[in-house]
Amino acid sequence: MDILSCILWFLFTWLFLLALRSISRGRKASSGELPPGPTPFPIIGNLLKLGDKPHKSLANLAKIHGPVMSLQLGQVTTIVVSSATLAKEILQNHDMSFCNRTVPDALLAKQHDEFSMAWLPVSTAWRNLRKISNSHIFTSQKLDANQYLRRQKIQQLLAHVQESCRAGKAIDIGQAAFNTSLNLLSNTIFSVDLADPSSENAREFKRLVWDMMVEAGKPNLGDYFPMIRKIDPQGIRRRMTNHFGKMLELFDGMIDQRLKQRELRGSESKDVLDTLLNIREENCEDIDKDHIKHLFLVDTSCFLSNCIC
Repeated sequence: MDILSCILWFLFTWLFLLALRSISRGRKASSGELPPGPTPFPIIGNLLKLGDKPHKSLANLAKIHGPVMSLQLGQVTTIVVSSATLAKEILQNHDMSFCNRTVPDALLAKQHDEFSMAWLPVSTAWRNLRKISNSHIFTSQKLDANQYLRRQKIQQLLAHVQESCRAGKAIDIGQAAFNTSLNLLSNTIFSVDLADPSSENAREFKRLVWDMMVEAGKPNLGDYFPMIRKIDPQGIRRRMTNHFGKMLELFDGMIDQRLKQRELRGSESKDVLDTLLNIREENCEDIDKDHIKHLFLVDTSCFLSNCIC
């Protein structure tokens, strides 16, 4: 009975402190320390205001509270900018003050925030990775050099459509587009087709990307109530750690296989992987194997999140 009383007392104290914090935040907003915004409820703040279509809810709230407003999402105070002019002012003229991002709890798995350029704070490591990306990966020369690859994959898609038409088979447009996009991406990075149904690695890769997108898209209580992040009440970070681990193992195997090929045949520098390995050999302080794997993890996840149906 004593233990139960202690637990109830702890919960009551915690809820009381959260309520006081919400009241304090409301006073700050009314005194002009924060932009205007809807009055938050105790503990949950304005989470219920978002609804099932947050983009529309935020647009409607902006009509009431203005182009810059503050929301209390659980324990997290969020400033919403809905004006294109103000967004340009913030992102272009004051980018150094606003460039750091809050890392979602799910992406803390496998130290992804410490190796990924997408989540690193402005630092020497971030500048090195950004320089490598701008100078060696996302250049107009690279895009022009891969033009033949894009043409080849489109021709393969057309050939698949023509063959299905001759055989009188129905075509799954979503699946065909996904396979083409995936093979284009994987050939650009690894020079392999990862949509090959006969490849076990390809099937595993596709399944992992889907599982990662599902977990990353779930509302996570740990993002709104940081004090319970360590508990991981929904198990999202635990499952994401498993998915990230398997994906990184796939990348690790591909990198090791390429290193063996380079020892036998030398460097051909045709795809992104070869380019990054060349940079690592020239200056291992700028980028290492972990950076390469997490860079691929970000690229594939972001790209395929728009393709998976």
